[in-house]
Amino acid sequence: MAYNPNIHHRRSIRLKGYDYSQAGAYFITICCKDRKCRFGKIVVGASVMELNECGQIAYDEWLKLSERFSNFELDVFQIMPNHMHGIIVLNDIVGATLAVVQNAVVQNAVVQNAVVQNAVAQDAVVQNAVAQNVPNGIIALNDVGATARVAPTTTNATIGDIVGAYKSLVANGCLDIYKTKNETMGKLWQRNYYEHIIRNEQSYQTISDYIINNPAKWKDDKFFME
Repeated sequence: MAYNPNIHHRRSIRLKGYDYSQAGAYFITICCKDRKCRFGKIVVGASVMELNECGQIAYDEWLKLSERFSNFELDVFQIMPNHMHGIIVLNDIVGATLAVVQNAVVQNAVVQNAVVQNAVAQDAVVQNAVAQNVPNGIIALNDVGATARVAPTTTNATIGDIVGAYKSLVANGCLDIYKTKNETMGKLWQRNYYEHIIRNEQSYQTISDYIINNPAKWKDDKFFME
């Protein structure tokens, strides 16, 4: 069923009029359905993520995105037990350096102190959790739909193309593992993903530090599940 705000009671806050294929940096969060820990565990005392088979697939497929999408530049990312964070950089010119979006013309989208749009259901809970996890209220998150799909290699892929392909590739790989064990996987991913446009170097540094340090702060994380 297509998204209908009258049925789903959720507001789409995707940035209107913004070209999602233009060069820029984006903070992306993709969560497992019901926050179920699918990808491994945080090693107690070591503060590092120990990947299981599905976690290794999630890790490997993220690394391969730069091969699939020529305008994708690999940056900081972290696979966590029940979600992943990553910075996606889209380049108009292959080989271009990190382009941090500045002066983007966005209407009604700059939300200070991480005040996130009120919503209901699981998506809103996760959106609020991401906002609370990042220090200093640095981000305003956009809840964006991404249909899982395997997109062909392209030079002008959007964030939705990349996330949709990634979700599909990881889900298919994990499904194969469950099948070999004669187990039922169910739905791997939450329906949507969350994005934030990185507009300056300070924001980039704060978010990248947060991603790197995420395993060490797992028990304080709003996504934390035993």
